Amino acid sequence: QVQLVESGGGLVQAGGSLRLSCAASGRTAGAYAMGWFRQVPGKEREFVAFSNWNGGIRSYADSVKGRFTISRDNAKNTVYLQMDSLKPEDPAKYYCAATGRTYSPRYYYTSFYDYWGQGTQVTVSS
Repeated sequence: QVQLVESGGGLVQAGGSLRLSCAASGRTAGAYAMGWFRQVPGKEREFVAFSNWNGGIRSYADSVKGRFTISRDNAKNTVYLQMDSLKPEDPAKYYCAATGRTYSPRYYYTSFYDYWGQGTQVTVSS
């Protein structure tokens, strides 16, 4: 069992930066592949970024590529999402997710993940 707690959301001006954190607890949390997703009311939860267990494989949605960076510190059981050059279309509730599955091209599906955090809200002012 893995528990995930996100933090770091808030209000930022367009063009600014935020760093989200996802603290994982539970046995062997550092062995899990991790993803970040976001959701706005009335829309499906959408993939943002993925990291395999050691950060050797990372992938991003086209909409955030070059602006967002996923990283992890397995010694601290924490995954980060550095968000730079935030745009007015980035506001959403951001969720981290974890899975014990090995790498698969299905990492951008919500169904690939076994555990979810409660989310942290990101708001961008123009």
